[in-house]
Amino acid sequence: MQAYRLERFEDLDSLTPHDEGVRPPGVGEVRVRVRATALNFRDLALLHGRYPMTCRPNLIPLSDAAGEVASVGEGVTRFKPGDRVVNSFFPRWFGGRFPSSSRAEQYGSDRDGWLAEEQVVSAEALVAAPPHLSFEEAATLPCAAVTAWTALSGVTVGDTVLTQGSGGVSLFALQLAKCLGARVIATTSGPEKAERLKVLGADAVIDYTVVPEWSAPVRELTGGDGVDRIVEVGGPGTLAQSIRAVATGGEIAMIGFLAAGESPIDFGALFLSGATLRRIAVGSRADFEEMNRAVSQHRLRPVVDRVFPFDQAVAAWRHFDSRRHFGKVVIAHG
Repeated sequence: MQAYRLERFEDLDSLTPHDEGVRPPGVGEVRVRVRATALNFRDLALLHGRYPMTCRPNLIPLSDAAGEVASVGEGVTRFKPGDRVVNSFFPRWFGGRFPSSSRAEQYGSDRDGWLAEEQVVSAEALVAAPPHLSFEEAATLPCAAVTAWTALSGVTVGDTVLTQGSGGVSLFALQLAKCLGARVIATTSGPEKAERLKVLGADAVIDYTVVPEWSAPVRELTGGDGVDRIVEVGGPGTLAQSIRAVATGGEIAMIGFLAAGESPIDFGALFLSGATLRRIAVGSRADFEEMNRAVSQHRLRPVVDRVFPFDQAVAAWRHFDSRRHFGKVVIAHG
């Protein structure tokens, strides 16, 4: 069995393939034949030493995968050989509040991830893949899609949602918000991306390279009210604008730190908005299963930028790191 390991957090020269054995599944475990994995911004943050949570080198990287059950261990009833599955981002968070640190392990940073031909994990760490999706599409769901779904918790028909850019979380947030009946305003860079966002369902798009103070047109587009929910992926470089764009009593779902900068937070604006700032940590298995029901009902298809073969995993990482993609970058394992 071949697996890649990220031997050190420096550069992609440290991402190397290895021949490794696979143990049989134990009690409550499943052996998964991995068919596809997907890259997320966290993988670049790990590589470049910017990931804010615990991590250790020489692990098999990547948190997201889809595959089929090859065999099951004693006592497994959730799955049987041949079932199509995807993994939960947090293998021990099944539902309820975010767990303590002892149960908040993540694939690719605390334990071996999925950039391998096979993997043995607890059956409780898996969910059924939506039947209408390919393995390549299903592999995009565990991190970005579940994060977007959790960020939209409570959004209802007629609400207005703001998304930022064209990364994985933002594209899923746009698609899922439309499934929930919301109006979506998106920010992006350039007319080509703006047109693609409109095709996906965005009701209005603002080019932040032309209008850096994009909170003003957001206010205009909402009749001065602001937006009910902001899927905040920029962090330091966008939070100040989000505070000015959010509606009274709205919510800013804080997810990432994609945008560089240290924009000062206007405490007065935040105080007067009455807005809630909620940090999003992907979601639980229960969140994933709930989202998959919506994905299946609406026949939602993830936006996949490009699929690389397993033996070109390093090239996939380089393409993703170039930031030229629109949608998810996927590695097909054959």
